[in-house]
Amino acid sequence: QVQLVESGGGLVQAGGSLRLSCAASGRTFSSYVMGWFRQAPGKEREFVGSITWSGGNTYYVKGRFTISRDNAKNTVYLQMNSLKPEDTAVYYCAAAPCITCSYDYWGQGTQVTVSS
Repeated sequence: QVQLVESGGGLVQAGGSLRLSCAASGRTFSSYVMGWFRQAPGKEREFVGSITWSGGNTYYVKGRFTISRDNAKNTVYLQMNSLKPEDTAVYYCAAAPCITCSYDYWGQGTQVTVSS
């Protein structure tokens, strides 16, 4: 069974940093694209960025965020710096077979709260 498990969320003050992790298991994700999304209360889910497992190519939306991966650990990271209260949301990781494909697998999400 495929599992994506996020961790690393929490409460942080504005200007602080957090690193989220997404551990993947249950299949080989070497050809997949891993994406990060977020959903704030009352808002639609928003794309944050993505990374390919194989080449490590990244596609960002937020300049304050960076995405990396550790193939040996089957884990993808989202480093978030200079956090703002508007970054408060539930953050999800997801997996897609290709960069233009829909995301097939989703994690349960991790809450990030940024206080002002």
